[in-house]
Amino acid sequence: MHEALTHWHQTYTIFGQGLGISTLLAALPIFILLFILGVLRKAAWIAGTAGLAATMALAIAGYGMPAKTAVSAALYGGAFGIFPISWIIFWAIALFQVTVDTGKFEIIRDSVAHLTPDPRLQALLIAFSFGAFLEGGAGFGTPVAVAAAMMTGLGFSAFSASALCLLANTAPVAFGAIGIPVITLAGITGLPLDRLSTLVAFLCAPAAMILPVYLLVVTCGLSTMTGIWLPALAAGISFAVTQVLVSTYIGPQLSSILAALTSMIALIAICRFRSWRSGDPETPEGAACYVPRGTDIRSFASEASAEQSNGPLTKIPPKHSAGQILYAWSPYALLVICVILWGFSSVQKILNKASIVLAWPLLHNVVLRMPPVASAPSPYPATFSFNFFSAAGTACMAATFLASICLRVSPLRMGKILLRVARQLALPIATIALVLSIGFLMNYCGATATLGLAFASTGKLFPFFSPLLGLLGVFLTGSDTSSNALFGNLQVVTAGHLGLDPTLVAAANAAGGVMGKMISVQTIAVAAAATGLSVMEQAKLFRFTLKHSIFLGAVIGLLALLYAYGLHI
Repeated sequence: MHEALTHWHQTYTIFGQGLGISTLLAALPIFILLFILGVLRKAAWIAGTAGLAATMALAIAGYGMPAKTAVSAALYGGAFGIFPISWIIFWAIALFQVTVDTGKFEIIRDSVAHLTPDPRLQALLIAFSFGAFLEGGAGFGTPVAVAAAMMTGLGFSAFSASALCLLANTAPVAFGAIGIPVITLAGITGLPLDRLSTLVAFLCAPAAMILPVYLLVVTCGLSTMTGIWLPALAAGISFAVTQVLVSTYIGPQLSSILAALTSMIALIAICRFRSWRSGDPETPEGAACYVPRGTDIRSFASEASAEQSNGPLTKIPPKHSAGQILYAWSPYALLVICVILWGFSSVQKILNKASIVLAWPLLHNVVLRMPPVASAPSPYPATFSFNFFSAAGTACMAATFLASICLRVSPLRMGKILLRVARQLALPIATIALVLSIGFLMNYCGATATLGLAFASTGKLFPFFSPLLGLLGVFLTGSDTSSNALFGNLQVVTAGHLGLDPTLVAAANAAGGVMGKMISVQTIAVAAAATGLSVMEQAKLFRFTLKHSIFLGAVIGLLALLYAYGLHI
């Protein structure tokens, strides 16, 4: 068959218009998502459906993409949303429900409360440090799903738990899932992995250093930081310093894992050997945290404590023996073991032998990426890897079934738990599939590249906008890995044209991308599924995280400018 019939060439302008008009048209699906979520306050699945319809019209009518290719690209994104993304979420929630159903989460909650009854420190331990550990080992939504579910169980309101976990799940993302985002970026761009890893760490570290303080201040207010400054700074500084050292001298694979462990050790040491409570020991000063400027985030546990008499703010819970506590924590210990085990390359190699890689029909190598997005016309691959055994979600599944055995959950009882989780997650999984369909269709039709070229046209200011391009990529795809794969080469090509360090610019894409995680509709859907957020609260959560995402992305942009034209690393 003739090439013209088998390949479709991307174009990056619409209706023969210039880049400015084309950029506005290409951004329409994003504007529609933002408007429906943030202004109309509709459910995420409604926004996803409308956004997908707009993207389909844009791809076919605007970019001239063949209808069958456009439909195939949308289905490809939807399939990726179901596996591996929703696969992880399902088993993360299932593991949590096993601990709840067996009553062990009561003991987990009491043990954390005994470590510190201050919910601010509980938030740092779970949302920041433990969440970062899960991100470093598994990524792809696991930390938000697990940590947010744990925090609601501890008595945090659904909104507060979601907001804290989304804000906290930024510092470790660039090195998440055993360093996959940076490794992918190095592979796609051909840049040296060690240098890339170092620069990403130096861009992320300043934000990580202040993040524990930042997330408490914006969700609680500055006045509630009394007595918490030192542990919050210790958590951030220990994380940032370890992240830089590991990324520079060891590599990206263990960066987030070891940084998270260091942060946890620092916090536990402070909680164990120093009392950071002031006033009444049963109600620490500043424990009821409110958001300033009327943003109406409830106190961390004020409403939940009215419903649960043993919440973190009401009274000191009963003590349990060391054996009872270890037994109750065993499901999460098994999760950590499985996540680490699945992360070893030797184990992955064995598990991947059973993987099935499919060339996605009507899409694989059908689309040709054109200059300047690519250095030369090149086929855009579309392969779906059904790596069931090596997937991070399967590690969660293994931990869940091992936990059910350890906690003596009968098969019938386990089946009822899984059925309940499936019903709970049906709509969130559909939402995730819709959002991934939008992202993948925008990638393959050329809309995302149009937006990228608009950023690249900023000239000498490009180092500032480079991280914002990565942020946009994560907003669209929900993954820093996908954002790096999408924009990595564009960043390098643009840097070459402008005489900038291509490694720094590529690193800025990865570092800026982490700030898009908190506004990704996919990630918000994960938080909603884990905590039971209402539709109105989802819209409010998106509006809340949006301003922080833009602000922190701009901070990374200023750092990139500093490194590009001033402080050389």
